[in-house]
Amino acid sequence: MAAEGAGVRSHEAHVVEMFGPQAAAYVASAVHARGADLDALKSLVEEARPARLLDLGCGGGHVSFTAAPFAGEVVAYDLSEDMLGAVAAEAKTRGLANIATRQGVAERLPFADGSFDMVASRYSAHHWRDVPQALAEVRRVVKAGGQFVMMDVIAPEWPVADTFLQTVELLRDPSHGRDYSASEWTRLAEEAGFRVVRTAHRRLRLEFASWVARIRTQELHVAAIRSLMAGASADVAAHFEFEADGSFSIDTLTMELETA
Repeated sequence: MAAEGAGVRSHEAHVVEMFGPQAAAYVASAVHARGADLDALKSLVEEARPARLLDLGCGGGHVSFTAAPFAGEVVAYDLSEDMLGAVAAEAKTRGLANIATRQGVAERLPFADGSFDMVASRYSAHHWRDVPQALAEVRRVVKAGGQFVMMDVIAPEWPVADTFLQTVELLRDPSHGRDYSASEWTRLAEEAGFRVVRTAHRRLRLEFASWVARIRTQELHVAAIRSLMAGASADVAAHFEFEADGSFSIDTLTMELETA
């Protein structure tokens, strides 16, 4: 017999179910609110001064908050109405009147062709159902000569570490899709009609207790993650820089893309 609730909701509904109740936690999350990638995005947006920017999969809204002082309008777009409500409330608190919110999926953007000078997406793509379709939609809504900045966790290029990462991600968050590797992202971006202008690889330390608490990971799954860590090879442990309390580090990628 299938587990209760199995098969009765779509992938998108599952993502909303996981993240909606935690909207305030993601607005307040230090991991999401700070970072060298956000600093680099700020410089890029400040230089480009886009008339209209789309924050695709906005989550807690930190891309929107970073971009808003330098853009004419920012559209914070997400699956979760709860996330969007939290972003709108925080934007009001910060006095950022040029942030609008819109609900929907990445694969079907409710915007006209060439609607945005810039699209930015941070820590969202690993939840998308169909990454090539989503990238095709991004390409469609970006103006000719426009920019797309993609920021996400990436998988190692070697299979053992890749498998480890995907497994712990899924245990932590059952709505997880996939962390793609840098080579996969390059191929996907180019196939969608983008040209890679610049990439930046960074490391991100995840403090274990807050990492699992933020998404309300079940205790059974927390124990399974710790068990996987305890049984990992020395090579995997070294790559992810395991710490005594379970904290570890992962790879992230920022890709600056232009329409080809």
